[in-house]
This record gives sequence, C-alpha cells and structure tokens, in this order.
Amino acid sequence: MERPTGITISLDAMGGDHGPAVILPGADLSLERHPDMRFVLYGEEREVMPVLDGLPRLKAASTFYHCDVSVRMDDKPSQALRQGRYRSSMWRTIEAVKTGEADVAVSAGNTGALMAMAKFCLRTMANIERPAIAAIWPTLKGESVVLDVGATIGADAQQLIDFSMMGGAMARALFGLDRPTVGLLNIGVEEVKGQDEIREAGRLLKESDIPGIDYRGFVEGDDLGKGTVDVVVTEGFTGNIALKTAEGTAKQIAAYLRAAMSRTWLARLGYILAKGAFDRLRDKMDPRKVNGGVFLGLNGIVIKSHGGTDAEGTAAAIDLAYSMAANRLFTKVEKDLQTFHLRMSGDAAGALPESSS
Repeated sequence: MERPTGITISLDAMGGDHGPAVILPGADLSLERHPDMRFVLYGEEREVMPVLDGLPRLKAASTFYHCDVSVRMDDKPSQALRQGRYRSSMWRTIEAVKTGEADVAVSAGNTGALMAMAKFCLRTMANIERPAIAAIWPTLKGESVVLDVGATIGADAQQLIDFSMMGGAMARALFGLDRPTVGLLNIGVEEVKGQDEIREAGRLLKESDIPGIDYRGFVEGDDLGKGTVDVVVTEGFTGNIALKTAEGTAKQIAAYLRAAMSRTWLARLGYILAKGAFDRLRDKMDPRKVNGGVFLGLNGIVIKSHGGTDAEGTAAAIDLAYSMAANRLFTKVEKDLQTFHLRMSGDAAGALPESSS
C-alpha cells in the first residue's frame, strides 16, 4: 500500500473510557486544524463505523482496519500482551509506526499496557535502557516539559542524563527553542542535597556542556508551576506523584471556586461577569485539556492521551502528535543521544592511560 503524503497518525479508536464516541470526534476536530493530516484507524468495526459514518471529513481522510481484540482499561500489562499482541487495536496502532505506515501513534488506552506493548513492538533506542513519559506542564510562563511521569520507577545517573537529552529535544521540537533550559528535580537547589544518582547526574550534566540543552542545576517542586526551566527531569515514581498531585490540586481549586461563586447572589453575579476568565483558568488547569504524554526513548513516537478526556482533549493529544511528527522529534532525539554518547565515549577513551608497550 502506497504511503500518503503529509503526516499520518495511527489511532487506537477503542482506547480510553469512552472509545470511538470520543476518540473519533476528537480526531475530526484535529483534522479541521491540520487538513494535511491522515489517519490509520484501528478498532472493532461494529463500534467504529457507526461513528465514522457520521464524520464524513474524517472518513475521507482515514483508512480503517478491523481488530477483534480491544485492551481494557483494567487489564494488566502482561495480560494485555498475552491476549492482544499482534491483533488488538492498541498493538496494531503501535505497529503502524514500526512498519512506517504512520508517523506517530496515539492511544487513550491503559497506560501500563500501552508502554509494555510499545517497548515490545518498537524496542528502545540504542544506548537507552528505559523509556520515559514526557508531559506538557502548564506554568506561569507558558508551558514546560516534565519527564519521567510514570514509565520508569527509579533511575540512575545515566538514565537521568538520557531523560535530559530527550526532554531537551522535545522542548526544541515543541517550543521552537534552540537551547532549552533543563533542571533536575531535587529536594533543594544546593549541590550537596539529594540522592547520589541525582547529584552524580547533575555533576555530569554540568561538566559535559551538552549541545542542545542549557543545564541550570537543581530545581524544587514549586519550580514546576513557576516555569523556572523549560525541561524538568526526574524519575517516574516522583514524576507520577507530582503529576497526580497537580491534577488533584487543580480539581481542588476548581471546587473551591465553584463553592465560593455560589455562596451569595453577589458572588454568582460576579461569576457571570467573569465567566470568560474562569473558563480560561479551568482549561489551563484541566489535565484532560492539556493532554498528551509522549513516550520517549523508543524507536518511534507514541502519544498517550488521558483516558477520561473529551473530544477536545483527544484533539489536543492528536495536535501534539502532529507537532511531534512535523518537527521530526524522533530524529532530533536520536541525533542528540548519538552526539552525547560519542562525546562521552571519546572523553572516556582520552582519560585512559597510555599503553606501556
């Protein structure tokens, strides 16, 4: 089959809490913004086609493949691999990137299953032991990249450096920065604080002067919202807790605002007058709207959409996928990692003592 021109997205139509009823309208919204985009859709025909038939623009820009198996949101990764390898909508969505039929894969399905399948299907890039999930984080200055937010529990110094390189490449591709600033998330900014692997990663990043990133040292938890650096690097256990804490705080603030705005008739009037501002604040803080985690470190790009998002959130994840493909994220990550590892191997060779022979 001849590959169409433009950006092609492989899409797991069965992923998330709502399946095709939300995924396909979201794809149609994104297509409106990026008319050169095409889709390869995977899912169960009886659920996909009734929705797709009602979206003529998307249908004309898509190729659909029926899949007998769909990965459930509560499936364990090992179970998903056993039952869905080679034939589920999730697997085939990823496989389309491997075969070159698509530029990037998008799924709102089970995160653990998606990562397991992506690692098994695409494999990790050369010199990368573990992949990372990078999230777009709203800040007072705009947006930043935070990784890892859940793929890797624990990380040594080399893995934190790899995350820094991959996050820097993503920030350049997404934000158009020549040399994005990078910080390691720590319990303090002093060089003597933190675990050994974080201090060692900081030392190596400082001494290496890696092209493509501007290392600014350690950052703390409150720097995430401030936008102190363009890229915040941590391991997946801490990163996932930070992400879930931010999501919970956003919901808490929204609940406080709703309660305050409904307390008196004057407050309700104030809310009506300021509704536009409150709507913008809600969208800024809603994790379903600022949507799309990027799997980095694999031989291909996979985007994880929030499982509970709506059509607009799905469109945001697909917009991100389009941007990552158009800006050649995979090529930039690969080039940066090759440059760094060549430099490090050269430095190591130069440090070896001369032979006495």
